[in-house]
Amino acid sequence: MASRLYHQIKQEVEPEPYWFPQLPPIDPSLCYSDGFHFSVESSNENFCTLESSSANGSYTAYNSTSLVGFSPNGSPMSQQDSQSYPSDLHHSPDNNGGSPISGSCVTDDVSDLRDKLKELETVMLGPDSDVIDSKTSLEMGTWRLVTDAISRGDLKQVLVFCAKALSDNDLLMAQWLMDELRRMVSVSGEPIQRLGAYMLEGLVARLASSGSSIYKALRCKEPKSADLLSYMHILYEVCPYLKFGYMSANGAIAEAMKDEDRVHIIDFQIAQGSQWITLIQAFAARPGGPPHIRITGIDDSTSAYARGGGLNIVGKRLSKLAEYFKVPFEFHAAAMSGCEVQREHLQVRPGEALAVNFAFMLHHMPDESVSTENHRDRLLRLVKSLSPKVVTLVEQESNTNTAPFFPRFLETLNYYTAMFESIDVTLPREHKERIDVEQQCLARDVVNIIACEGAERVERHELLGKWRSRFRMAGFTPYPLSSLVNATIKTLLENYCDRYRLEERDGALYLGWMNRDLVASCAWK
Repeated sequence: MASRLYHQIKQEVEPEPYWFPQLPPIDPSLCYSDGFHFSVESSNENFCTLESSSANGSYTAYNSTSLVGFSPNGSPMSQQDSQSYPSDLHHSPDNNGGSPISGSCVTDDVSDLRDKLKELETVMLGPDSDVIDSKTSLEMGTWRLVTDAISRGDLKQVLVFCAKALSDNDLLMAQWLMDELRRMVSVSGEPIQRLGAYMLEGLVARLASSGSSIYKALRCKEPKSADLLSYMHILYEVCPYLKFGYMSANGAIAEAMKDEDRVHIIDFQIAQGSQWITLIQAFAARPGGPPHIRITGIDDSTSAYARGGGLNIVGKRLSKLAEYFKVPFEFHAAAMSGCEVQREHLQVRPGEALAVNFAFMLHHMPDESVSTENHRDRLLRLVKSLSPKVVTLVEQESNTNTAPFFPRFLETLNYYTAMFESIDVTLPREHKERIDVEQQCLARDVVNIIACEGAERVERHELLGKWRSRFRMAGFTPYPLSSLVNATIKTLLENYCDRYRLEERDGALYLGWMNRDLVASCAWK
């Protein structure tokens, strides 16, 4: 779209370093229809850079020497020194004077002259000239919408325009909008500015085809100091999403195992093992004494990086906890990806009641759209063959699995806007830990969803309706929710902002922020 339009505009303005429109300073107090207040400043404020363009030299986005960090905003052209475009972009210098084209066109009727010129154009250019005019008009309309969004400081809309340009392979427009976006985003600004910084990184990485390398670099690493909490634990404390997922799953497991003496729990992504602390305590307080608990913890090297070591760390932590509460306990480590898990890795024993936990894990498994092996459905069929008493599912309520790039971008923008808004009410914007949490634990997912495709895109969320279909195809039936667990979660949410909402519908629990569902939880048997 942009190439012909840009060259047309270039002819109508004086040459300058950038021949895209630079707009006058924006009033930072403006508030727009979506409820966000944006600050648009030409300053040297720092913003996050993930060195998206370092993978190849096709597009240099930043001059950063570190893979993950903060770098200056560069030196963009001052808005005060810029010039605006003429209002009439359709004006052409051609035929400004001279004799008429032919005697038959001489007339005082402007409308008649336009019709005759149109007839002549049709004869000379053919019937497709209408299509050319229509396309030009459409391009000009889009251009005005883009420049209007920039002048209003509508960061969200500019992000959308940039993604659409990239989707349409309009690289001139995309690169220009990326330059504009760098002046609008900030990792210490409002929620949309902070999210915008990471979404911009995703767009730049997609353009440079470096999304996969950045995703691998942005892994949550626990601080070296024993006095500091890990970033994931901070996220666990300031937002109820993880707690909600763990509590709802643990409640279903405790209810299903209330009369069992020997319990085997298979956790397909055990991470740091935090989920099982409260369940071990609950079993310790069970009337008649606790059962014998055996946990099989499955995890890959990514979580090992976050833990600072292998699964033996988790086993030792949980064993010490169980010993303290006098709960008979065993831990079995299976250090592998879910794609590698086979029946023999799970060490299922006769006489044990089996519970299987899929908490924030299944969306990482490639399905039929990525691989003919379809590990997403394969794992469900494998688990069903083990005859578990209960299977718990907790997943983000988002649709990014098979969606094409542009609708996937819009879904990601909508979902993470709500996520960043909810963090904003708990941690101050200039809080260093908040920046670390968002950069290390959320930005990597955003970059992966936006910048990667095929097997490299591992963040592949589905809505609960799709998960239901997969579970039913594997032979599962819904396991009823516990009213006691629901009441406990409602009590939990009283400790957080009142804009969180909990809703039970169709046999599942949904936790949302305002009008957006963010996490869904359900159980199967």
